[in-house]
Amino acid sequence: MSCGNEMMCGGMSDVPTEADEKIQTICDGVKADAEEKACKKYEVFKAKSYTSQVVAGTNYFIKVHVGGEDHVHLCVHVSLPHAGSVTELHDIQPGKSHSDPITFF
Repeated sequence: MSCGNEMMCGGMSDVPTEADEKIQTICDGVKADAEEKACKKYEVFKAKSYTSQVVAGTNYFIKVHVGGEDHVHLCVHVSLPHAGSVTELHDIQPGKSHSDPITFF
């Protein structure tokens, strides 16, 4: 499932922002789902940077360091408060490096 399909209401933010505690908390909440989708366990799961897209909630496109030189990109949707602020991993792109730009997927 693509992160933006029928919900595409706004464009992604242009410049990646350094990940903060809020983004790390989002990553921590979807780590098990990311490991399941990637069929891999991650000893390291550190959010590095992100971009966002406002939709019916917010899509976060997050670059995550997973050990060594390896990174993954996550697409995570956080619904609006009236919908319960549910955090859901929509997709993961494994095999990324620190220099790979975060793009819409």
